[in-house]
Amino acid sequence: MTKNTKIQSIALSDKVGLYSIIFENNKESEFREFLLKYKDNSRLNKDYRAIITAINLIITNGALERYFRVEGKMNDRVAALSIDSRRLRLYCLRISDQVLILGNGGEKGSRTYEESEELNGYVMDLQRFDELLKMAQKQGNIKIEQNIITGIEEASFEL
Repeated sequence: MTKNTKIQSIALSDKVGLYSIIFENNKESEFREFLLKYKDNSRLNKDYRAIITAINLIITNGALERYFRVEGKMNDRVAALSIDSRRLRLYCLRISDQVLILGNGGEKGSRTYEESEELNGYVMDLQRFDELLKMAQKQGNIKIEQNIITGIEEASFEL
């Protein structure tokens, strides 16, 4: 089953452009769905606050490598925000120090994301989206210049 997706701008600072993917027929972006799902979860509140703090640091300093753990495969740019507790995961595509595409995430209850159907699904969506994004760049449909992705307003990706 294919799903049409778009990229939505979340925040823009001098250091970084934050984006998220949004699936056709969804009201919210993947990142916003993550926020809504965990903002009132008292058990994971410490992790949630750590993720929000990390995102604020990224807005101030850029999407520096030290803020992330590589999570995907060798040839993709999937990463998770690196927070101390390791219970709650937010998956992203770290395009560069200046561009970050926020995905969705969840509670990690297994050793690896592949062992969780939910987490594996989020990572697989980002991996496929990363491939499509690279293809769109090669074709010149979108351009990534510093902290801005141009051409995303018109771009639609079939996952």
